[in-house]
Amino acid sequence: MKDYIIQNKCAWEYNAYEFWVEHIGAPAERAKKIKENPIKQLKRYSAYFDTYKGVKIANICGSCGKKAVPLALLGADVTVFDISEDNKRYASELADAARTHINYEVCDVLDIDEKYYNRFDVMFMEGGVLHYFHDINEFVRIMYRLLKVGGKMICSDFHPFTKISDILNLEQPAMSYFSTEIFDGEMAHARFFDDETRSKMPKCSYRKYTVSEIINAVIAGGFVLKRFDEHPAWTNENVPGEFTVVAVKE
Repeated sequence: MKDYIIQNKCAWEYNAYEFWVEHIGAPAERAKKIKENPIKQLKRYSAYFDTYKGVKIANICGSCGKKAVPLALLGADVTVFDISEDNKRYASELADAARTHINYEVCDVLDIDEKYYNRFDVMFMEGGVLHYFHDINEFVRIMYRLLKVGGKMICSDFHPFTKISDILNLEQPAMSYFSTEIFDGEMAHARFFDDETRSKMPKCSYRKYTVSEIINAVIAGGFVLKRFDEHPAWTNENVPGEFTVVAVKE
């Protein structure tokens, strides 16, 4: 495991379970909400799925399971790959409370066991994933290996516009759009803690990308790019805050 991955693991295992309980509810409480309308919990991402029942989905950096569990309730066979034991604890309790099942592998995404190669129909990730990996080309190559021929990658992430403006109010530093700098920064949810706790929280190691770096990595990784959609920021509908790439392995 690379040093920066170890650093990020340390950050994501610092009070993560307690954070989820406080900010999205105890697993039983959250499960009840998810079961009321699983499709609604997928938000805009539901538009990128053709079907769910029997579909093998790899949820990359699936965190607390708030997307994996609704997918499972809709009939998908879901495996989460994530670095954090705390995230697994919450996600497992969430799935149990919802009376469904997800597989959850705590691992370095760049070192996923080869037994998972060519296994999945869909690779799905959302909520800010790419900036945790210093080499986007290496990351995309792993995604390609995990997919079956004919499989689809759905990658939704923070828009590169957020490099130059903290438009999503994540309280991360702005920089040149073309910066290739690797930098230490707070976890996205650090801002929800009091100043004393926040000062003690481990930092993550980040690398942010441009639109062209993302698109070119998808193409260089062997995928056929099908869509690149841009979505408004949740803080200002006049500027981009997120994007979604859809690409297939042919």
